[in-house]
Amino acid sequence: MPLFRLDRPLPRPRLAGLRHAAIACAAVLTVVPAARAADDASRDPIGIWTGTLVADRGICPETRAPSTLQIESRRVAFTPADGAQTLHGQRDATPGRFHAQLVLSGMNRKPFPMVFEGTPQGNTIQGTYGTPRCRAHVVLTRPQSHSMEHFLGH
Repeated sequence: MPLFRLDRPLPRPRLAGLRHAAIACAAVLTVVPAARAADDASRDPIGIWTGTLVADRGICPETRAPSTLQIESRRVAFTPADGAQTLHGQRDATPGRFHAQLVLSGMNRKPFPMVFEGTPQGNTIQGTYGTPRCRAHVVLTRPQSHSMEHFLGH
């Protein structure tokens, strides 16, 4: 037996309960981003931060796309231009300082270090990125969708 018949209209769902739930959910969702945006980066740095590198000197192909900083309770990861290379670091006892690095093997097996240093300032994390070929700065912020995804569990 089919679940519904095509020769009759579908029954109307009860919307009263759903409508109240939707209104309550919308009210909570509008409060969450505002509360998250007010967070001070030095008090609550854990999470995802994004920003685009701006070259200060040299040739920085990493300025072509946004970069991502991921801060966990004990680890830090910075991905310049959201590419294939990720710099890693451990959070140390010095609060408000984030350091990540990666050393690749360059031409003639010469080390090619990539370094990120960041510090919280207000609602942002200000950082510098350097390699032997360039130096750049970045202002990292929490993506707006991150607060919603975190709240919804995605």
